[in-house]
Amino acid sequence: MSKEAERILVGVDIGGTTIKLALINEASDIVEKWEIKTDKQEQGLHIPKQIWKTVQSKLTELGIDKDRVRGIGVGAPGFIVPRNGVIAEAVNVGWRNFPLSAELGVLSGLPVYIDNDANLAALGEVWKGAGAMKGDIIAITLGTGVGAGIISNGHIVNGINGTAGEIGHITVEENGAPCNCGRKGCLETVSSATGISRLALVAAQEHPESELGKRLAENGDVSAKDVFELAAAEDDSAKAVVNKATTVLAKVLASAAILTNPARIIIGGGVSRAGDALLDPIKAAFKQAALPRTTYECEIVPAQLGNDAGVYGAAYLVKQHLDEIAQ
Repeated sequence: MSKEAERILVGVDIGGTTIKLALINEASDIVEKWEIKTDKQEQGLHIPKQIWKTVQSKLTELGIDKDRVRGIGVGAPGFIVPRNGVIAEAVNVGWRNFPLSAELGVLSGLPVYIDNDANLAALGEVWKGAGAMKGDIIAITLGTGVGAGIISNGHIVNGINGTAGEIGHITVEENGAPCNCGRKGCLETVSSATGISRLALVAAQEHPESELGKRLAENGDVSAKDVFELAAAEDDSAKAVVNKATTVLAKVLASAAILTNPARIIIGGGVSRAGDALLDPIKAAFKQAALPRTTYECEIVPAQLGNDAGVYGAAYLVKQHLDEIAQ
């Protein structure tokens, strides 16, 4: 098919601050990508119009006829009900029971498919990144929280109301630290960037003579980056924090792997910038905790797509749905 005639998929990744967008062809090449500021006025009421307006403008700018666009895929934070295209709750945007698919579908006249942003990041890694088109993967995003997406037989696992795969909210500490979900002791209170920083603060206060304690005294705080940096320099307090965060995460992944039997577990997000200092202890603890047969074909690998994972996944969601309808 000529460049002039190739079909286009629109991928949209909605965040609380910016909306990332991309036009992607069916061979998984980005034709164009850009971002706009999220309009959160009136509880996000204007976001569908905002999305379609910028997509129209970009299509016109590039000379791409709307007839070449197969559909729009959208990832959003929060609780999503993909089967009816409704955002049940997205606190960072202001939505509650918002019919995003219907609104954007009416505006664009195109098929619209939506899912949780972590799920679509996982799907994006399968299509273009570290998932390498393997049908069974778990993708973890270690950032402010712990996001996760599970792909089984090539498709996102959603569950009855879209909360499947919320690994970050598995309880790992009874009566542990408060979590943003309203419960206590969730995985993300331990193994996210925020969780690691919390553990480090406690360790630094308990051992003020340590390098971690000195970093706290100097800066008034300790970050996840500080922890990995000091652990690499053999500070015992920092090493203990890394050990706890990675061991707890690995045990959760071992349990999740028994349920889904993935070919790969993909680790992304800001904390993953620590590289092997993060991955090596996770791999070791996972091998120790997981059912041996589960580990035979399960690799733990770093994510590859960074901030583009969401738009790739959103675009591929459209391709999956429409290809299946056409069969």
